[in-house]
Amino acid sequence: MQAFRLILASSSPRRRELLAQAGLEFEVAAPPLAEPATGLEGLSPAAQAEALAYFKARAVGPREDAYVLGADTIVAAGQAVLGKPADAAEARAMLSALAGTRHAVITGVALLGPGGRRRIASATTFVVMRAITSRDVDAYVASGEWEGKAGGYAIQETADRFVERVEGSFANVVGLPVDLVVRMIEELRGEER
Repeated sequence: MQAFRLILASSSPRRRELLAQAGLEFEVAAPPLAEPATGLEGLSPAAQAEALAYFKARAVGPREDAYVLGADTIVAAGQAVLGKPADAAEARAMLSALAGTRHAVITGVALLGPGGRRRIASATTFVVMRAITSRDVDAYVASGEWEGKAGGYAIQETADRFVERVEGSFANVVGLPVDLVVRMIEELRGEER
C-alpha cells in the first residue's frame, strides 16, 4: 500500500483551516476551471452540492498517486438554492431572504482515489437566523464579509450575531463537514487493504 496523499481541490482558506485542525496533511490545488453556473436545475439541493464538489475534484484529478477532495457549499431556503452572491446587491437580497428563517446549509463532498475509487456524499446542517433589520443587512454587506460565501454570509466571522442556533455540524456551515470527510477517507483507505 502506497503512502496516503491528499489534495484539496479548493482555494478556500476556511476548508484548509478545517482540514488542518483535523490533523490531516494535505496539498492544495485550486480547480483550473470555473464551476458551472447552469445545468443543475431540477436537481435537489444536495445533488447540486454533490455535483459541484465532484466537478471541482474531477477538475484537479483523479490521480493515481493521491486522493483528491472537492467540496461545495450551498444554502437552501425552501425551493431557492443560494450559492455565492455575484455582487453586493445579490448579497443583500440573499441575506434579507434568509433573515428570520430556518434554512439548510449543504456541503457536497467528493473524494476521488487511485484506481477509480470514489465517494460522493453531502452533509446538511440547519441554521436558524433571527430577524435582521435592513440597517444590519446594509452594514454587513458593506463589510465585504459576504464575498465568496454561500448564502451571502460567513458564520465564522461576524454573521454569527444573526444566528439563533445551529442544528448539526458547525464545521459544515463554515464549509467542510470534517467528520464526513474523515469517514470517506477511511472507507477508501480500507478498500486498499
